[in-house]
Amino acid sequence: MNLADIEAEALKLNPNGRAKLATTLLHSLEDLSEAEIENLWFEEAERRDRELDEGGATAIPAEEVLREIRARLR
Repeated sequence: MNLADIEAEALKLNPNGRAKLATTLLHSLEDLSEAEIENLWFEEAERRDRELDEGGATAIPAEEVLREIRARLR
């Protein structure tokens, strides 16, 4: 069973079942070592970089993002 299959099965659960599963999965991340966490962030950074290179995402300058956030907080 691959990740897509597991996700499809999880989405068939009722809301309480999905919430319990989500909680269990989130708590399981607390047991990761510093090295595992660092590796996950590195993999995520590589995935995002690849997505930008392939045109699947568009970068937004930090100044623009911060300007939008400040405007929403007013």
